[in-house]
Amino acid sequence: MKISFDVLPLISENMSGIGYCEAGLVGDMIRSHPEDSFTLDYFSRKDHEVKRNRLKAYMQENCSLNESHFSGFLYRTVMNIIPVPYTLFFGKKADITHFFNYIVPPFVHGKKVVTIHDMVIRAYPETVRFRTKQLLLTGMKKSMKRADVIITDSEFSKSEIAKYYPQFADKIEVVYCGVNTEKFYHIDDNERIEKTKTSLGIEGEYFLYLGTIEPRKNLERLIEAYGILKTGHKNVPKLVMAGGKGWLNSGIYSRVESLGLKDDVIFTKYIPDEDICPLMNGATAFVFPSIYEGFGMPPLEAMSCGVPVVSSREASLPEVVGDCAVMVDAYSPQSIAEGMYKIWADKELAADLSRRGMERAADFTWHKFSEKLHDIYKAVLS
Repeated sequence: MKISFDVLPLISENMSGIGYCEAGLVGDMIRSHPEDSFTLDYFSRKDHEVKRNRLKAYMQENCSLNESHFSGFLYRTVMNIIPVPYTLFFGKKADITHFFNYIVPPFVHGKKVVTIHDMVIRAYPETVRFRTKQLLLTGMKKSMKRADVIITDSEFSKSEIAKYYPQFADKIEVVYCGVNTEKFYHIDDNERIEKTKTSLGIEGEYFLYLGTIEPRKNLERLIEAYGILKTGHKNVPKLVMAGGKGWLNSGIYSRVESLGLKDDVIFTKYIPDEDICPLMNGATAFVFPSIYEGFGMPPLEAMSCGVPVVSSREASLPEVVGDCAVMVDAYSPQSIAEGMYKIWADKELAADLSRRGMERAADFTWHKFSEKLHDIYKAVLS
């Protein structure tokens, strides 16, 4: 097969969850299938060498770059109004092209696959940035119509797409995300953990949230839950909130101030890749009370590190964590506080969740799911 990937999510300066999903599937598939040829399609108006360097990790003898020196931003802005053919920039060599970020451009050669990660644009539109919202509202339906197959990350997201766009239900296939065990693994080196904590200004025990600081992650209720926990118990671990700043996040910071938790809730600086694993490993528990996730990679990464997880029972999260986490009501700060207390107070429970979480995470391999995706490509082409 001649397979092309749109690799915009892989060349971004700050890779998002969409980028990590594509990186895992694409990287494994290129390595595992030397019989196929792969091209990586991307627009590059400037900083060409920087982008090529970011793609070096995927390069094998069977893989080549397909670089167009045109503004990708301009193309994405115009294509929903004027259907400028994708083939003008990337040619007609591919048998199949996969777009991992919701949108299939007009006039793509060969078969077309698109990944729709979730339906947050329909379920919680108020949590989506204006520009992203406009692009998805004007382009997503057209994209699903153009696609030969729609890939999504969970059975939950499959049901959501079918609910909002029933006309495309028969095109949907589920391919889970995996976990990078070279990046997320159990660490016994306490000195390394303590060094990372010191660099981030963390002392003693802590609960950890790691992800984007934005409304649909339910962080205001998490902060309120932490306040309840502190009120009822002495010597409660700190709450560390680590991750890139999203948007509409001012209420999250002001909630800490209004509840008098400024000394107990730590918002970290940017965390380098090499510090994420020790930061995870040092946590008493990983807390992820999100309201809406297409997959929910952070709790799986925490489980891979052997860290007990407190998860909401919303959206796709039960699919991901199974029975290996303390499940809480995302809309009840009291429930979230009780879940955090359970793991903190019950060391046997924490140890059991740690063991079973690692076993479950080990089943979510990128190879397993890239093989499923490869089989879908073969079926589409046949």
